[in-house]
Amino acid sequence: MSTLPKVKRPTKIDYYLNIAREVSKRSTCLRRRFGAVILKDDQIISTGYVGAPRGTPNCVDLGKCLREELNVPSGERYELCRSVHAEMNSIINAARAGVSVLGGVMYLYGENVKDDSIAEARPCKMCTRMIINAGIKEVIVKTPTGVKKYNVDDWVRQDKGIYTMEELRGY
Repeated sequence: MSTLPKVKRPTKIDYYLNIAREVSKRSTCLRRRFGAVILKDDQIISTGYVGAPRGTPNCVDLGKCLREELNVPSGERYELCRSVHAEMNSIINAARAGVSVLGGVMYLYGENVKDDSIAEARPCKMCTRMIINAGIKEVIVKTPTGVKKYNVDDWVRQDKGIYTMEELRGY
C-alpha cells in the first residue's frame, strides 16, 4: 500500500494575501505596488490595485513620478500623486459592480518597486476613512515580519479618543 505525499496547503490568510500580491502586479506606481482583495462570506467580491483613474495617464506609462522627482517622503503630499490607492480601488470596483462590501474583510499586500521587498502595509488615513465608511470590519495585511490584523472598530474608537493600552503601543 503506497502512502500519498503530505500536501502543504497555504492557510486561508496566506491564500488571500497571495491573491492580493498577484493583484498588486497590475499597479502603475513607480514606488510601490499594492493589491487589495475584499471578501464576504469567504468569497472574493472585489479587487483593486494602485493605479491612475481609468483613462488617465499613469506613472508607468509616463515613465516618471512627480513625488519621486520632488523627493516627497512616503505618506506625504498625496495630492501630487496620480494614483488611487488599492484599498480605495477595491471599494470603488465593488460599487461599480453593485456589490456591497458591508461586513467584508480586506486583504492588503504591498511591495517596494526598487527591490521587490515587502512594504510595510497599513492603510493611510484617507483609506482608513473609506474602509470605515464602506463598512469593512477587518483589514489583514502582509508585513515584512508576518501578518497583521486590524479591527476597523478599533480605528473608530481611536478617532473618538478611546484607546486601550495595547492600541497605544501599536501606534
